[in-house]
Amino acid sequence: MAAGAMTAGASTTGLPRRLLAGEPGWSTSADVIVVGSGVAGLTAALHARGAGKVLLVTKALLDDGSTRWAQGGIAAALGPGDTPDQHRRDTLTAGVGLCDEAAVRVLVTEGPPAVRELIALGAVFDKDPVGAIALTREGGHLRDRVAHAGGDATGAEVSRALVAAVRAAPDIEVVEHALVLDLLRTADGRACGITLHVLGEGQRDGVGAALARAVVLATGGMGQVFSSTTNPAVSTGDGVALALRAGAEVADLEFVQFHPTALWLGADSRGQQPLVSEAMRGEGAVLLDLGGRRVMEGVHELGDLAPRDVVAKAITKRMQERGEDHVLLDARGLGRDVLEHRFPTIMASCREAGVDPVTEPIPVAPAAHYASGGVRTDLVGRTSVPGLYACGEVACTGVHGANRLASNSLLEGLVFASRIAGDLVQGLPEAADPVAGKTPAGLVPTVVREECARAMTEGAGVVRSAASLESTAKALESAASQQATEAMPETWEATNLVTVSAALVAAARLREETRGCHWREDFPEPSDAWRGRLVSTLDEAGALQTRLEPVS
Repeated sequence: MAAGAMTAGASTTGLPRRLLAGEPGWSTSADVIVVGSGVAGLTAALHARGAGKVLLVTKALLDDGSTRWAQGGIAAALGPGDTPDQHRRDTLTAGVGLCDEAAVRVLVTEGPPAVRELIALGAVFDKDPVGAIALTREGGHLRDRVAHAGGDATGAEVSRALVAAVRAAPDIEVVEHALVLDLLRTADGRACGITLHVLGEGQRDGVGAALARAVVLATGGMGQVFSSTTNPAVSTGDGVALALRAGAEVADLEFVQFHPTALWLGADSRGQQPLVSEAMRGEGAVLLDLGGRRVMEGVHELGDLAPRDVVAKAITKRMQERGEDHVLLDARGLGRDVLEHRFPTIMASCREAGVDPVTEPIPVAPAAHYASGGVRTDLVGRTSVPGLYACGEVACTGVHGANRLASNSLLEGLVFASRIAGDLVQGLPEAADPVAGKTPAGLVPTVVREECARAMTEGAGVVRSAASLESTAKALESAASQQATEAMPETWEATNLVTVSAALVAAARLREETRGCHWREDFPEPSDAWRGRLVSTLDEAGALQTRLEPVS
């Protein structure tokens, strides 16, 4: 493809446009369906009550999403001398030229009141000695503006407050242990509900249909496409895959943020890795290689507090140079009191793994952490499919660009979920019946899941190249060509993972530059020709079509 061309072509054929599943054996209805129960889904459900009855569907338990694992905090211009404009500039710098400036302006302007509203709901943040909200600094921030709770348990506190509010709301119905399958649409293409599979009793057991006048996706991330991730097991890209099958646009999928410092549990470790928050580096911890040399010295002017992509790349490069599979985070200088009171969650994880940060450095390595891209939305969360909205990590609002600024994720969930609800309460369309899907249904077998995760980690992880991405694409093509006949949660998840992996790799192969989270060894510098957003859709034949849209 010529640099700057608007059409990039197709890749990875044979992806299903509909999941193989039994006919719905039960149905329910509401005015608004919210899928997901992280900060974005819970906030959307609470605010959408003004539009009518809300049905909140969640894959596990109500408080079991990624939000409760967030350690660092929420970034907002709350401190003396700080301003939304300063927060805006730091966000744009981290996004390396690909942020949607209008979306960033919304985030930083509406962020402080959104945090105060969260406090009014009962969320308790840590205080400084004079009783104000305690603020710390994380990578990429030039001000102390990260509010935290319970030391390093911010996500758990945010989730607790929002879950309590949702449980107390009589006009929100909650369905737990429900895996969303496909979007239901009217004859004119508008979203009008979902199919889902619920594990439970009676009519809630099996595939059903939930009808509504609007659907909000807040399903979180897709970290499980990689072998090593800080994401929980439920983060299998279900919302992005559903949106692609429904014909919606997705964008920026190549920009997956790898957290520089996940707790390294050994060469054979798989699945969710405990996070070691960069707030620990904000308090003074430093990165060392196994020879005791500073990793970030001379790499970036902010040193150990450089943006996450810079730190992850520096760690990966040092590990490659030395032939090692991890580095060390030395927090001993913080002292026992600071470590145990400021970082109780990290301390518990480390000690469970046999490491005492008070007396020894913590073994760490990069792990897949956050998807900056997702289902493409406008400033009020509308996707390219009428009636379908998205917010939180599943969405691509344009706020993050090529690299998310630390602790902007919880804030994005709060702000844009509220904006969706504001649009919904303006008026919903009349209820309409769905039309039967004519597209052949498909599934891939569960057995491909581990092979695909390994291929993604090796070829589409922190370091990428044309050769590594081609190898990964072939593995995914092979997986997509295999057919499963048994429709069950494991095969639905495997199909979702293959779908989002294929879309991610298609974009990563096309972007021939290094920018933000996307690091191409064969194209080590950013290029103005690629200063644009890669937007993908799934055509009727199950082929991914990707195009480049310049960012002004």
